[in-house]
Amino acid sequence: MIQASIRRAQMTRAFRWSGLLFVGFLAVTQQVMTNGVLIDFDSWVAHSKRPKMGHLIDFLLKKIDNLGLRGLTATILIIAAVIVSRRYKSWRPLNLAFLSLLVLNGVVGVAKLAIGRTKPRMNIDLIKAGGLSYPSGHAANALLTWGILAYIAYRYTRRASLHGRALAVSVGAITLSVCAVSLFRNTHWFSDLLAGLFVGGALLVLIIAIDRFVPSESQRS
Repeated sequence: MIQASIRRAQMTRAFRWSGLLFVGFLAVTQQVMTNGVLIDFDSWVAHSKRPKMGHLIDFLLKKIDNLGLRGLTATILIIAAVIVSRRYKSWRPLNLAFLSLLVLNGVVGVAKLAIGRTKPRMNIDLIKAGGLSYPSGHAANALLTWGILAYIAYRYTRRASLHGRALAVSVGAITLSVCAVSLFRNTHWFSDLLAGLFVGGALLVLIIAIDRFVPSESQRS
C-alpha cells in the first residue's frame, strides 16, 4: 500500500511537470501565432552579427548540430535499445524507444505542418507559409532522444557506474550545445528552439512517468 501510494504521488508529480512544460510550449506558440514580444527577440538574435569561422570550426559546428538530427539520434537510440533488450531479455527498452520516437515525430511533425513557419535564413518570418521551422525538431530530438537513451542506460542495465546526475548533465549539455549552434548558424529562430525544448521535455517526463508507473521485473528497484 505504501509503495502504491508513493508511486501514485510520483506519477501525479510527473504529470504535473509534463503539463507545465506543455503549457510553456503553448505559450511560445501563442507568441509566434500572434506576433508577440518574443518575436522581437527572435528578430534581434537572427540579425545579430556573427563572426566568420574557418572551415574546421564550421565543420565541428555542423557535427554538433547533427546531434539533434532525427535520423542520427533515432538510429543510435534504436541500436542501443536493441542491445539492452537482447542482453537483459526485456522488450521494455525497445518498446520505450519506439514509443518516444513515434510520439515525438507525431507531435512535432503535426505542429510544424500546422504552423508552417519560415526559416530565419530567408530573412522573413512568416507563418502558414509552408515552412518547417517551428518547433525545432533538433531541440526536441536532442532532449527527448538522448534523454530516453540515458534513461534506458540508467534504468535497465543495472550498472552502478551509470550515475543519474552525470547522465542528466550530459543530456543537458548535448541539448544546449545543439541549441547554441542552431542559433549561431541561424538555422532556427530562438522561439523555435525554446518551443522544441518545452515539447521535448514534456514528452520526456511523460514517457518516463508511464514507464515507471508500470514496473517490470527487469527494472532496478
